[in-house]
Amino acid sequence: MSDSQSHAREAPLPSELYDENYFLTACEGYDEFLKSEGEHLSRRLRQAFEFASVEPGMSVLDLGCGRGEIVRRVARIGAKSFGIDYARAAVRLTQRIMQHETGVYGIARADAKYLPFADASFDRVLMFDVAEHLQPWELDTCLREVWRVLKPAGQIVVHTAPNRWYDAYAYPIVRTVRTVMGQGHKYPKNPRALNVAINTEVHVNEQDMLRLRRHLARAGFKRVRVWLDTPPQNRREGAVMSVLRHVAFHWAPFAWFFQREVFAVGAKPAR
Repeated sequence: MSDSQSHAREAPLPSELYDENYFLTACEGYDEFLKSEGEHLSRRLRQAFEFASVEPGMSVLDLGCGRGEIVRRVARIGAKSFGIDYARAAVRLTQRIMQHETGVYGIARADAKYLPFADASFDRVLMFDVAEHLQPWELDTCLREVWRVLKPAGQIVVHTAPNRWYDAYAYPIVRTVRTVMGQGHKYPKNPRALNVAINTEVHVNEQDMLRLRRHLARAGFKRVRVWLDTPPQNRREGAVMSVLRHVAFHWAPFAWFFQREVFAVGAKPAR
């Protein structure tokens, strides 16, 4: 039984969970957005965007556009930029940030499972920090829609976090070690509550390398590449901890479990 079949009856999250406060205090990249009015992207949004290789003249869809900084960046490159989001607050924020832009763009409220575009409309579809908010059956439906609206040889670029294997296998080890070190109060039992408490409500479908690859393959994507990364580890806690951290984040198979971010690129076959 597939992931989507086993979870077919799980209801979509209500859009009301995603209010303006969510996008400005919890959604990835909010700190950089507030400091720079969206001019600068967070490290992982910038990294994900670079993999899209957006060029002037392309048509690009930001699926789950949030605050709109990606929509604006695409338009400023000279590509046709479109953003959709399921949350009314996101549409308002994106309209606000785009109101003085002169590029070609469009913004709409839409469900990721029913994209309001014709077949073969886009060269790129960007899905940054969306997959973890969709039930497994929703993600399968969404990816089939992405495949439909992509042009032949078009690409999808995905970023999602956290890596499911980190939460399931690495986090209990991290929490135990930190508890022994007297820092356990900073590490809640539920890893979804780490740093951003609302993730206990809105993260319903974390991915790992294998799971995300299966979702993309079921939708028809080819040349799928999935890889992991992690935020910079700038702590200074002695030589032993430095060595352990280096092994955990850079040596396979440990890195498969300790690296927290999942990236993927897939292509629609050319005709």
